[in-house]
Amino acid sequence: MNYLIMAVSVGLAIAGQLLMKRGMISFGTFPVSQLAINVIPMFLNPWVFIGLACFGLSSVFWLVVLSRMELSLVYPMVSVAYVVVALLSWYFFKENLTLVRWAGIAVIVLGVILISRS
Repeated sequence: MNYLIMAVSVGLAIAGQLLMKRGMISFGTFPVSQLAINVIPMFLNPWVFIGLACFGLSSVFWLVVLSRMELSLVYPMVSVAYVVVALLSWYFFKENLTLVRWAGIAVIVLGVILISRS
């Protein structure tokens, strides 16, 4: 059950990142100097808003995970999100996954496998 709760937390974090990215694609690029005037419109973008809600809900589930499991075991498992986000960003947003990024993904997967065996 603990691993299921952790998977829900990580899944919601992944969904949150992808939704926020989708929202920012439709919102568009702007200079950092305009951040203050763009904060409210960004949060009012439905994709960004739902993404933030998913990310917040992920944090709630994460607190449950932290109350039940060792941080030194579960925190590295969050790295799985990096792999899934990279793959889904490649699929949905046509982002470039270079050989170096694939190598990094492989290292992350190997690390998660090693930690999960402890």
